[in-house]
Amino acid sequence: MIVRYTPRASGDLDNILTYLDERSSEGAKHVHYSIRRVVELIGEYPYAGRTTGEQNTRVLPAGRYPFLIYWSIEAGEVWILHLRHTSRQPWKNKG
Repeated sequence: MIVRYTPRASGDLDNILTYLDERSSEGAKHVHYSIRRVVELIGEYPYAGRTTGEQNTRVLPAGRYPFLIYWSIEAGEVWILHLRHTSRQPWKNKG
């Protein structure tokens, strides 16, 4: 299935990688690779993960790293909606 990122999710990914790169460029590469692999998995198995109870949104962790990837399926495409650190408050999709 085609995977697309919302502007918010793209910004989330940029912010995460920029923050990590400032502290450890090698660490940022590892996290980026893990996120990419999980997004590829989501593209292959769009009903993986668990439902969040919010407007058909699903979620999976980014491998062994403390980030969650939220997505929904619309018109035969996967839309990555948001990426966030697990220490933050639970996300509520407002549409």
